[in-house]
Amino acid sequence: MKELLKVLSPGKREWSLAQQLDPQRLPAHIAIIMDGNGRWARQRNFPRILGHKQGINSVRTVVETSSLLGVEALTLYAFSVENWKRPRHEVEGLWRLLRYYLRHELNTLMRNDIQLVAIGRVESLPAAALDELQSVIEKTSNNRGMRLNLAINYGGRTELVDAVNAMLDNARLEGNLDSLEISEESISEHLYTAGLKDPDLLIRTSGEMRVSNFLLWQIAYSEIYVTETLWPDFGRSDLLEAIGAYQNRERRFGGLTRSTSSLESSPLLLEEEELELPLA
Repeated sequence: MKELLKVLSPGKREWSLAQQLDPQRLPAHIAIIMDGNGRWARQRNFPRILGHKQGINSVRTVVETSSLLGVEALTLYAFSVENWKRPRHEVEGLWRLLRYYLRHELNTLMRNDIQLVAIGRVESLPAAALDELQSVIEKTSNNRGMRLNLAINYGGRTELVDAVNAMLDNARLEGNLDSLEISEESISEHLYTAGLKDPDLLIRTSGEMRVSNFLLWQIAYSEIYVTETLWPDFGRSDLLEAIGAYQNRERRFGGLTRSTSSLESSPLLLEEEELELPLA
């Protein structure tokens, strides 16, 4: 938090929003569905690819802000397995933008001690994009600051399929397929995000009320924040607002709130026989 305040100007909205945050309750892991690039371009009569290009500025802002806040991990939904259905020229343009981002943001990643990781079926990426991606992953592998996960050629369902298949393959190699037992823990250990905390906060831009096959296993208890802001317009203030909303929520993880659980010792609770209702 202190690092972020150093780059903010006192009196401005970003400063005010940052001052309202509790540095002890920041989300350790933030995941973002970056939606609205095409709509942003269409509203301005621009080609869709210009919306994606403009969205790079938002990526840069969110990555740097999250790092300065001390967020441990940031996962960005960059390209889904379903996105291959889009027009060929748009898909090819997205791979060019990925290469552009990786080349131009490497210094930023190194300066902020950010480690880049890719999750998804990245082996299916075009060779040039894959080479650039692997190069930056290697160059940032020793960084120990925030972990930046780019979800590329990613799908929540395919992740679960890959996890189960990996478990089966390992069992076959070890010769214990007949005794293989699948549990929540074993599945988590074989996900793309193995070893990483589940997202505390899931942000979706553009106002759409769906999770779009993103981190289906991991977001079971994530706090979801949806904003009407289109991704290319999503800036530092928007991120700080989302974190502020997260801090105003009471996370229960399926349990009871502290005030609710205190009722268990209340003398006003009915005895078991008093709960029995008369038959009609």
